[in-house]
Amino acid sequence: MNIRHRRLRQNSAIRALVQENQLSVDDFLVPLFVVEGNGVREEISSMPNYYRMSLDELQKEVIELWELGLKAVLIFVKVPDELKDNEGKEALNPKGLMPNAIKAIKEVCPEMLVFTDVALDPYSSYGHDGVVKEGQIVNDETVEILSKISVIHAKAGADFVAPSDMMDGRIEAVRKALEKANFPNVGIMSYSAKYASAFYGPFRDALDSAPGFGDKKTYQMNPANANEAVKEIIDDTKEGADIIMVKPGLPYLDIVVLAKQKTTLPIAIYQVSGEYAMIKAAAEKGWLNEKEAMLESLISMKRAGADIIASYFAKEVALLLK
Repeated sequence: MNIRHRRLRQNSAIRALVQENQLSVDDFLVPLFVVEGNGVREEISSMPNYYRMSLDELQKEVIELWELGLKAVLIFVKVPDELKDNEGKEALNPKGLMPNAIKAIKEVCPEMLVFTDVALDPYSSYGHDGVVKEGQIVNDETVEILSKISVIHAKAGADFVAPSDMMDGRIEAVRKALEKANFPNVGIMSYSAKYASAFYGPFRDALDSAPGFGDKKTYQMNPANANEAVKEIIDDTKEGADIIMVKPGLPYLDIVVLAKQKTTLPIAIYQVSGEYAMIKAAAEKGWLNEKEAMLESLISMKRAGADIIASYFAKEVALLLK
């Protein structure tokens, strides 16, 4: 045989030399959960080795992440029940937990890129990503609130806002609001293809943001659809997004491939809480090698074309690479 593919597989040196994709600390966006209080570092029961942190603990974590070479964080806040309502008024509080978290990060690590979650579900008494009227999640009124939230985050020092709500037209509205408020350099990472997935369960535990009635299928996408994602990606690109997000990760690698074909914007993928929890749980049972499963799942996202990976494994990978 003249052609022997195994020549390029016969030892670790040649395999490394011809490897097509590599993981780097520069690939990762680190999700962080923030709560009120002081000295709080609570492990999330359905996400082993992942924590909710008060601002002082958040600062310590950010410094550690930066020292590991991780350069970007994605912030989510857990809002006390007494501050929740249908319109998410607490989200518009310039002295609220999210603005304070942004400022706390910038205080100890000014160069850390701060991405902020923009959605109503952490603030909603209904646990939905929009305002509820007569049992329906209304679009345009929600978009107006999301635009105001984005400006508040920008004023606090956010580098990117990340609308995760899946309301129609919100990217254009947020872009216009940021421009009007004189924040032309604050970017938008749009959750353009966010599916109504069964893999979000542990995240909703972390933030106590499960919907109080029904589900999120009237705004998040049908897992059976791919062309719908293409339409969303094209529209968000035209409306002014700077980065496109596909969520969840591993079950939607085909959508990343499609996204690469339809836009020249950077593509982010979110390895969500359920994906993290499955690997952790299987490893605890001895059914999987955690390190190998973690790295294989992440490299598959790079192979599909993801430029940015939001993952709860980011710190573990950074420690391995170091």
